[in-house]
Amino acid sequence: MDYKDYYKILGVEKNATQAQIKSAYRKLAKKYHPDVDKTQAASDKFKEINEAYEVLSDKDKRDRYDNLGSNWQNMGYGSSGGSQGGFEQFYQNMGGSNSYSQGDFGAFGGFSDFFKTIFGDMTFQSRGNASSSGFYDNIYSQQQSRKQTKTTQKKINLDQTEVVNITAADLMSKKAISVTVSNIEKCSHCNGGGASCYHCGGTGIVNNKRKLNVKIPLGIKEGQKIRIKGEGRLDETTNQRGDLYLSVKFKDPDYQILGSDITKTIEITPSQAVLGANIDVKTLHGKVAIKIPPKTNTGKILRLKELGLPQKSGGYGNLNLKIQINIPKNLTQKEIDLYKALKELEE
Repeated sequence: MDYKDYYKILGVEKNATQAQIKSAYRKLAKKYHPDVDKTQAASDKFKEINEAYEVLSDKDKRDRYDNLGSNWQNMGYGSSGGSQGGFEQFYQNMGGSNSYSQGDFGAFGGFSDFFKTIFGDMTFQSRGNASSSGFYDNIYSQQQSRKQTKTTQKKINLDQTEVVNITAADLMSKKAISVTVSNIEKCSHCNGGGASCYHCGGTGIVNNKRKLNVKIPLGIKEGQKIRIKGEGRLDETTNQRGDLYLSVKFKDPDYQILGSDITKTIEITPSQAVLGANIDVKTLHGKVAIKIPPKTNTGKILRLKELGLPQKSGGYGNLNLKIQINIPKNLTQKEIDLYKALKELEE
């Protein structure tokens, strides 16, 4: 039976606080959750990190693991084919009899043999098995009497930050936008027990998705955060949530956003660029007729005042139209001949 390094499985140091252990577990559980990754390897990994968290998140189990784990090889657990004999020797050294058998742990399922061997009595204690629990309580009491250090736990930060993509239309509209927030949390149907729970598939945790309606403050800038009270991470002990912070990122297929000013690229034909033209342009304020001056080159900016985004002080910013000359894809033979004639004139 191989020794399991639960700290290594969760990717934390041995002196990690409960907050650090919980944070590491949440990240891994979210990555390998069956809803996210349906491969067998991910399923095995998911069970492994849940087993590690089961031990390291519980003070009594963690203390026992820290004390027994370091002596694993000396007690014979690590030798293949001789794990039972090694444990019996350890049992006798602690004043026990030869009545121990691996069958004592057979009723506990869902975890590795390593887990059952060290923590099986904790399960049986809850089921009324006084003989094995009494033995382990004796060991645990001796271990606790030798333990001199105390772990100071930091307050868990329940605040959550998510990036939200905002378009120019969102900034223009007075309506709230829909934002989906996702968290891996304890299953409320089985209270994290798992087993045969249909809601979480026996894992004890679920991917909790919540839709929020968020109003975008007037004049907000990229990088600023919108605070939504009580919509952050859940403290499973107190059943309270932290705050949610939405970090604003401007992402629009048509407009570049800079404060209350916006820039949009419009395409014109070569003839429109040379001769000038009157065209209609779709803006956030509706369709607008504009005039393209003769001899307009690619990259020229036409500024339309008061057709940008709303400002805090009142009014609107500007709409900048960036010209790009576009050659039509489907030219007729007559058009091609005219371009040839134009080329000859240029030469």
